[in-house]
Amino acid sequence: MRLIATTLTALVISSSVFAQSAPTLEQGPIFTQVNQASALASSLKGLNVLNAGDEKVGEIEDLVVVDNALAAYILQVGGFLGMGSHYVAVNPRSMAITWNETDKKWNARVNATKDQLKAAPQFKYEGRFAK
Repeated sequence: MRLIATTLTALVISSSVFAQSAPTLEQGPIFTQVNQASALASSLKGLNVLNAGDEKVGEIEDLVVVDNALAAYILQVGGFLGMGSHYVAVNPRSMAITWNETDKKWNARVNATKDQLKAAPQFKYEGRFAK
């Protein structure tokens, strides 16, 4: 019983400490350094996505942010000149985004075929996501 009480007390104390240290909008901005290993969203939008066979399987159309963290890449697959395009949301852990120092450009890879991406659940730009 004492262990449970001690654990609960520790949780309450740590929760209140966290609540006090968490920034709020009223406190103003917190600035950070952006290092050269970082990728800007503007650098990734439109980036061709290749698979292990170096085949183009899609293109990064958008990024989804949830709770201030990257939650998905929206890939455009299929279609021609925007006609017949199919969009899918891919978990960031499924993608490899790397910088090629020799070519001075970003690369995106996913372990999927174009057909697998076309068969994935479709993301639609509608409702609050309408363009």
